[in-house]
Amino acid sequence: MLGRKLADRLFTGFCIASAALALIPLCSMLYTIIAKGVSVISVDFLTQLPAPAGEGGGFGNAIQGSFIVVGIASAIGIPLGVAAGMYLAEFPNTKLSRAVSFTADVLTGVPSIITGIFAYALIVVNFGGFSALAGGVALATMMIPFIVRTTEEAMKLVPWELREASLALGAPRWRTTLQVVLSTARFGIITGTLLTVARIAGETAPLLFTAFSNRFWFEGLMQPVATLPVMIYTYAISPFDEWHAQAWGGALVLVLMILTLNILVRLAAGRRW
Repeated sequence: MLGRKLADRLFTGFCIASAALALIPLCSMLYTIIAKGVSVISVDFLTQLPAPAGEGGGFGNAIQGSFIVVGIASAIGIPLGVAAGMYLAEFPNTKLSRAVSFTADVLTGVPSIITGIFAYALIVVNFGGFSALAGGVALATMMIPFIVRTTEEAMKLVPWELREASLALGAPRWRTTLQVVLSTARFGIITGTLLTVARIAGETAPLLFTAFSNRFWFEGLMQPVATLPVMIYTYAISPFDEWHAQAWGGALVLVLMILTLNILVRLAAGRRW
């Protein structure tokens, strides 16, 4: 009995120590970003356009552009990903479902820079320039496989008895899928979707090949647009100390945006739908 208690306490202590060690890099990163970025945050920084070094300016256009590009990606990726995931869950043994499943697995492991090159060849080359649409397509391509898997797994957790009960009452298959299965699985789908949006919001490589950047406000879907990740990268590699400080401020804004999305996931997890 004494040996079991000792082993239990040792294992518990090991787990606690491992969790604490895992938190050290995260806490260190957050402390560094907050310490170096909070002094830059102001109304002007959040609302003004970039300015030459030494003249202030802000990241207003990059914040606006990030919301636009992520919004475009979500408008493209979420419907396609959810629809594909529904098909995989409801018709798992068809040739098409096996092909879609294999494609989703492959796309999940594709490096983000390859996704950017794909969107560059598809949109930028054919339409003659960098654009917000190209950036949205690149990010949507990254979103789709994750949403497909999230939707598929969430719908597989719905008991088959619910489907059978709906069909027994005379509901057609499509209505059963949409109003019974999808409705029951919506919490898991929403959670996975928000986490996927948070993941793509910080991507830089695909946007360098697609949305590129500019120093003005959003001018149209087919025009280059500034985004936070690209602006942070551009300022971080510059030789100006003021731009380095602004890059830290942009990093803090980006972290706060992603943190907000994760908080929304937590709130959704605690709510009974």
